[in-house]
Amino acid sequence: MQQRKLGPYPVSALGLGCMNLSHAYAAPPDKAACAAVLERALDLGISHFDTAALYGFGANESLIGEVLGPHRREFTLVSKCGMFRNAAGLREIDGRPAVLRQTVEDSLKRLRTEVIDLCYLHRWDKRVPIEESVGALADLLQAGKIRAIGLSEVSATTLRRAHAVHPVAALQTEYSLWTRNPEIAVLAECRRLGVTFVAFSPLARGFLAGGLSDVAALEAKDIRRFMPRFEPDNYAANLKLFDAFAAIAAAQGCTPAQLALAWLLAQGEDILPIPGTTRLAHLEENAAAADLTLGRDVLDRLDALINQTTVVGHRYSAAIRAEIDTEDFA
Repeated sequence: MQQRKLGPYPVSALGLGCMNLSHAYAAPPDKAACAAVLERALDLGISHFDTAALYGFGANESLIGEVLGPHRREFTLVSKCGMFRNAAGLREIDGRPAVLRQTVEDSLKRLRTEVIDLCYLHRWDKRVPIEESVGALADLLQAGKIRAIGLSEVSATTLRRAHAVHPVAALQTEYSLWTRNPEIAVLAECRRLGVTFVAFSPLARGFLAGGLSDVAALEAKDIRRFMPRFEPDNYAANLKLFDAFAAIAAAQGCTPAQLALAWLLAQGEDILPIPGTTRLAHLEENAAAADLTLGRDVLDRLDALINQTTVVGHRYSAAIRAEIDTEDFA
């Protein structure tokens, strides 16, 4: 697979977002099936694996530590701190330096490694100046616990403040045809500062892959049930865009998922999509998108079809929007 830069690391153009092997959508598959996905990703040349302390409340990191531990030198290991399960068993955002230090130590144990190649602040805790949280990560870097610092879901302004404390290697947020928020300011600021942009949910949480025609079929705990774009009326409106999108994919001789990933890869060499999946067939399908090249006319048609004005509904609920750094996001 072609290579791109993730901060200081050469990695595969497409990474693997590991969240849904333990968290968020349908009930995760058994350990053997998860292990098969992770091992096949390595076989396909994927060398960028993204996890977090939050995913499965630590289970995802433990899975990666167990399955990929023997292959540690073959890939770039990425995790996130600052959002985790607290002592009461609840999801919590806490960016205090002492808490970040402890959560990174806990992650290292689960991941069965001495160092995390890239560690993101999963969410900016607005009660704590970003400078203090990034300063704590810089201390962890100096101590040899992490090798590079990243930020997730922050604005261009917050990125500048953080980067002034310590160079930020990568910024991660949602980016796809149907989520264009990074184009407001964050993507330009990343380029100005030399920060790699990592795009999560590049398949629009399944929408751009064509795998969800009826939101009523979602499991009760699936996080999409709480996202405005997946509310029945909004989703019905959004589905009207998909047939034309699928027709463009067919004309290009690829699947809708491959078309979505190829569009994202075409937005710049500094962009790294990290699609996730629980299925080997989908993993192989996604990996093949790295070999696609789209003409300017196709890119323009896609831009006009699915964008911030044609998609209906916010990407997050009001409660979640209140948690993130919303200057550049909706």
